[in-house]
Amino acid sequence: MPDFDVFVIGAGSGGVRFARIAAQNGAKVAIAESRHWGGTCVNLGCVPKKLMVYASEGAEAAEDARAYGWDIKTGAHDWQKLIAAKDKEIERLDGIYKSMLGKAGVELFIGRAKLIDANTIEIGPGPLDEQAEPRRVTAKRIVIATGGRPTRPPIEGADHAIISDQAFHLKDRPERICIIGGGYIGVEFAGIFAGLGSQVDLVFRQDLPLRGFDQELREKLHEALPHHGITVHAGQSPERIEKLGESSYRVTLGNGESIETGLVFFATGRKPNIDGLRLEAVGVTLKNGAVAVDERSATNIANIFAIGDVTDRINLTPVAIAEGHILAETLYAGQARSWSFETTPKAVFFSETLASVGLTEEEAVGEADIEVFTAAFRPLRQTLIGRDRKAFMKLIVERESQKVVGAHMMGDAAAEMMQGIAIAVTAGLKKIDFDRTIGIHPTTAEEFVTMRSPTRQRERTPRS
Repeated sequence: MPDFDVFVIGAGSGGVRFARIAAQNGAKVAIAESRHWGGTCVNLGCVPKKLMVYASEGAEAAEDARAYGWDIKTGAHDWQKLIAAKDKEIERLDGIYKSMLGKAGVELFIGRAKLIDANTIEIGPGPLDEQAEPRRVTAKRIVIATGGRPTRPPIEGADHAIISDQAFHLKDRPERICIIGGGYIGVEFAGIFAGLGSQVDLVFRQDLPLRGFDQELREKLHEALPHHGITVHAGQSPERIEKLGESSYRVTLGNGESIETGLVFFATGRKPNIDGLRLEAVGVTLKNGAVAVDERSATNIANIFAIGDVTDRINLTPVAIAEGHILAETLYAGQARSWSFETTPKAVFFSETLASVGLTEEEAVGEADIEVFTAAFRPLRQTLIGRDRKAFMKLIVERESQKVVGAHMMGDAAAEMMQGIAIAVTAGLKKIDFDRTIGIHPTTAEEFVTMRSPTRQRERTPRS
């Protein structure tokens, strides 16, 4: 008789949600975590990053306040105070995660787990308990939910650079920082450090940042980066990092250009965190370094499942949570609710937020004739400030059905607006449904329901 009905390896967002729902449906559940309860999102990702984004907006908010008549006398920022406050909040959230699991009846194991066979797990020492004695338990089913981890490119001097995990615990804010990578992490941290007063160099190998986003949105971001004090090195990759002295480095790029900086930060992507799990030893199939699963989150081994970033599908926290919830209900409730993964919204919390849902223009025109509606304007908030910053909004409509298949935005509160727009796109609403909705005035959001004439129409161009 196995010790547990199901054993979860990894207490991140997906693993915790699965464990709670499975336990609430009568399963005897255990979960192992070696590093921190709540996973990357809570400890070294979404939550602390968003807190730092808020902090980085302070200087601009003070500048705005002056334009609106406030007497703001100091613009100094205390980095240590920010990090201490952030750490206190993360500690609180860690406790909440542990408490939720305990109240649901989930047994908690602290340590690094690995598979001995398809039903046996060994939990040994890990960062949370380096003196733990190895312990073996058995389970009818196993769920892998170990998430992802940052990567370093294989270049000379790579060890001189930090990765995103370390960025949350820097003793001091660097006066100058070189960030390598033009994805979510690179762009967001470029905005954070620039907003806090650092001199930022942003290096990425593509011509535009944010690969995978709508092309027009990427172009708008590329234009905006220098206006936030960020020096852009597009189409370049680092070849070498040299340490010149204490907090002094030289980054040599492929074109021979060099950047002298106080800190180098790799934001060059993440990969599934599977090292040490012994998945291959028990026959679990991997694909491109990720755990291969079907639409049910099942691996090729009948009783082993995987959810979240470790599967390298849609690597977003809400998706991992949905996958965990669906799997738990499928296995222990007999049926599961559904989520629309095809219309998963996403956001980049840069100084000017970017948000999207549905198809990009490039994807949509590959499937059908389309109409594209766009608007670019200076929001009311900016008028007294005098800052030349425009909001950009975009709807993509399938011409024949008039269904809105994509929405994209760059500007203040874009993510908050896009969550509501995502409901409309998920529901398959048509452009006329937007048109007959009365706007809230004066807001930026009302532009989504007042765009009447298409900016352009495009014939279907199937992608080869």
